[in-house]
Amino acid sequence: MRNQRLQPYHLLAKPAGAACNLGCQYCFFLSKEHLYPTRESPLMSEPLLETYIRQLMQSSPGPQVDVAWQGGEPMLRGLDFFRRSVELANQYRGSHQRVQHTMQTNGTLIDDEWAAFFKQNNYLVGISIDGPRALHDSYRVNKRGEGSFDDVLRGWHCLQRHRVDVNVLCTINAANGDHPLDVYRFFRDELQAQYIQLIPIVERATAETIALANQGWGGMKGTDRPLYRQAGTLVTERTVRPEQFGRFLISIFDEWVRRDVGKV
Repeated sequence: MRNQRLQPYHLLAKPAGAACNLGCQYCFFLSKEHLYPTRESPLMSEPLLETYIRQLMQSSPGPQVDVAWQGGEPMLRGLDFFRRSVELANQYRGSHQRVQHTMQTNGTLIDDEWAAFFKQNNYLVGISIDGPRALHDSYRVNKRGEGSFDDVLRGWHCLQRHRVDVNVLCTINAANGDHPLDVYRFFRDELQAQYIQLIPIVERATAETIALANQGWGGMKGTDRPLYRQAGTLVTERTVRPEQFGRFLISIFDEWVRRDVGKV
């Protein structure tokens, strides 16, 4: 390593592991609880946080270092944890480095205190939302199986009030895959989103796991939930179909290229 030039890279850390306050049916990561002896997702400790931030700064050539958090739901780790992460990044960054703090969140836990923190520290926040209420609530539900749309929208508007840099992460699945313009226009016109990411849901399964997988990863408890593996020749009922995904992207592109280039 001594004779090699450091290369830029981007790393997502999960400070709450697989823990989440939602139970989204397509969230395979919830099944990672099987990887822990206690079946509970351990939280990143503060000593580990310091080690992580220090090594991240030391191994990143700059000029920008991304301190990026994901989940599960990273906000479950608590606001003081992220305050400390900002302090450590400022402590360990080199004189040639600038830090970009980012977080991907389901948005349901955001309040004015969180939003003020994000704004003060120039966070880029990604909010996971799958379109208007009926489409979003098809799969993005809480632990009781109830839709999360209202809580997500409250978090989004809170970030907007505090002028936080925020974008949309939308999964394309069997429920919203036939409604591309409803999804896109909702983001553009109602949320006033300027940055939108679209990713397909493709949940692989085997003949042995498909029945359980179709029930939804988020609604199962303990040993009923199989450990998701990226294997198998079958896909779940929630999976976006190839032609459906193609039509979805084409419809949005045609709308975007006519009126939104340079704006969205």
